[in-house]
Amino acid sequence: MTATFPDLEGASVFITGGGSGIGAAITDAFLGQGAKVAFVQRSDPSDFLDRMEAKHGRRPWFQACDITDLDALNGALAAAAEAHGPIGVLVNNAANDKRHKTEDVTPEFWDQMIAINLRAYFFATKAVVPGMRKMGGGSIVNFSSISYMMGHPDMPVYTTSNSGINGMVRSHAREFGPDRIRVNAIAPGWVFTERQLEEIATPEDIEAHIESQCLKERMKPEDIAEPVLFLASDASRMMTGQALVVDAGVVVTG
Repeated sequence: MTATFPDLEGASVFITGGGSGIGAAITDAFLGQGAKVAFVQRSDPSDFLDRMEAKHGRRPWFQACDITDLDALNGALAAAAEAHGPIGVLVNNAANDKRHKTEDVTPEFWDQMIAINLRAYFFATKAVVPGMRKMGGGSIVNFSSISYMMGHPDMPVYTTSNSGINGMVRSHAREFGPDRIRVNAIAPGWVFTERQLEEIATPEDIEAHIESQCLKERMKPEDIAEPVLFLASDASRMMTGQALVVDAGVVVTG
C-alpha cells in the first residue's frame, strides 16, 4: 500500500466479486484502510476470508450471491447495509470476459452476459442511491475495460457491455451529482490474475501484450486496487462521470 485515505476508515464498502482476482485485491486494500468491507460472489471464499482476518484482524462480511439474480443481489446489499451501516462506496467489479465469436452467440448467451456485465451494475447502483442520499453523498466505481477501446475481436458482447458502462456512468453522474454521489468507471488493461494465467494467457500472448504497453511490466491486481481507493475517497471529490484508464500505457488516452 502506497497511499492512505483517512476518510475511508470506517466506511461501509460493498464489492461485487470481492473474493478473487482483482476483487480480492480491492477487498484487501479497503480493509487496509480500515473500511468495513462486504462482498458477494458465487464461489466459496473461505480461505480468502481466513487470510484477510489473519492479516487485518477483521473478517470481511460475505454472502454467496449470483449477481444476475436481482432479488438476491438486492437482499445482499440490504443485509450488508444492516451489518455495516448505509453503503457509502459501491464497487461493481464482478464480470465475465469469456471469449466468444459473434456467430456462436445465442440470445440466451447474450442475455446472460449482459446480466452479469451491465444489468447488475445498474440495479446495484439503484439499490444504494437512497442510502447515499441520506448520508449526503457516496462514491460508485464501475469496472469497464480497455477491451472496447481496442475493439477486441474475441468477446463482442463483453466489449458491448464495457462501452455501455461508460454511457451509464455519464448519465448517473449527471443524475446523482446534485446528491453529492460520484459515479466513475475504471478501465483496466490486461491484468494477469491467476485465472488469466491458467485459462487464457499464453506466454506468447503475455509477451506481445507487454510489448504494446509503455511500461514493460505485468499488471497485477494490486495495480488496480489503489486507483479504486482513490476514486472511492475524497481525494477525488470533484471527479465524476469519468473513466480512469489503468493499463500501463496501451491506449494512451487524452
